[in-house]
Amino acid sequence: MKVTAVRFIKSVYQTRDLPKPKLPEVAFSGRSNVGKSSLINVLLNRKGVARTSATPGRTQSINFLEINGTFYFVDLPGYGYAQVPLCVRKKWLPLIEGYLKKRPTLCLVTVLGDVRREPQEDELLFSEWLKQHNIPCMIVLTKIDKVSRQEQITALRVWRARMNAVGDIILFSAKTGEGKDKIWKQLSHFIQCHKPELSPQCITELQVNRNRTQKRNG
Repeated sequence: MKVTAVRFIKSVYQTRDLPKPKLPEVAFSGRSNVGKSSLINVLLNRKGVARTSATPGRTQSINFLEINGTFYFVDLPGYGYAQVPLCVRKKWLPLIEGYLKKRPTLCLVTVLGDVRREPQEDELLFSEWLKQHNIPCMIVLTKIDKVSRQEQITALRVWRARMNAVGDIILFSAKTGEGKDKIWKQLSHFIQCHKPELSPQCITELQVNRNRTQKRNG
């Protein structure tokens, strides 16, 4: 996938402020400090599009990025970090659930996990919740440059068994870029195959965005 244009759309703190569903959306989810922002930046070949932080739990909103005028990357708040105030976490849950259950344009949720540890309870519960609601998900194990190849193989076996994963689990390193092409291959497949029920107005807006992108690349 050649990324020619990235545009920040908005940060959403309440479900009523979600943008109208009009373009295919790929959401990114994972425990705090798993490397979600780094993954997004590497995929887009840009620095600082998704803010990285040494402080887990920094992302407290749903952030929308428009890619090439034809689809969205959606950065979800990280979960599972105890030092995030309980009142904040209580706001996240209905926000994330409300987004995931009400987006006809959502074609895939990318679930990130740290290759150095086994799946945690919240990761298992989230994966099961996605399956119950028939939301496709892809698992990506991050930070593979920090472990040996044998440890990567062991992690794949453990995650596949614990998460009851269907399909491939992709290994990724933000440092080396390993796994980037495999991730884009899967993302492109789901984006191209997704056929949401859109209003005529949304279909018109989608075509306008595509035409603008073609002219820029012209």
